[in-house]
Amino acid sequence: MGVLSSSPTHMDNCIELCIRCARACEECASACLQEPDIQARIHCLQILNDCAEICLQAVALMSRNSSMAKQFCKLCAEICEACATECEKFQDPHCQECAKICRECANTCRSMA
Repeated sequence: MGVLSSSPTHMDNCIELCIRCARACEECASACLQEPDIQARIHCLQILNDCAEICLQAVALMSRNSSMAKQFCKLCAEICEACATECEKFQDPHCQECAKICRECANTCRSMA
């Protein structure tokens, strides 16, 4: 259900998952910065940032029911998948959990397109 309306929208689940994914990516990036192998995580840190930003932008487009939201969600799904693949390379719990959340978000974004 939208924040300003009482009627549910078909985008609500995707919006919630994109918010969750963006938060997971920000938290994972912060945790990665504390890991001893930070140099090995440079690409991961970059894509975590990209994923968080595109998820929040997708939320904005869906929230205003933009005509570009569906196309944008397709791109968001691709970036979430790439982020999950990168996070899976690292065995620490924060990366593994982030990967799961990214894949869930990707699947939901893909269903919007």
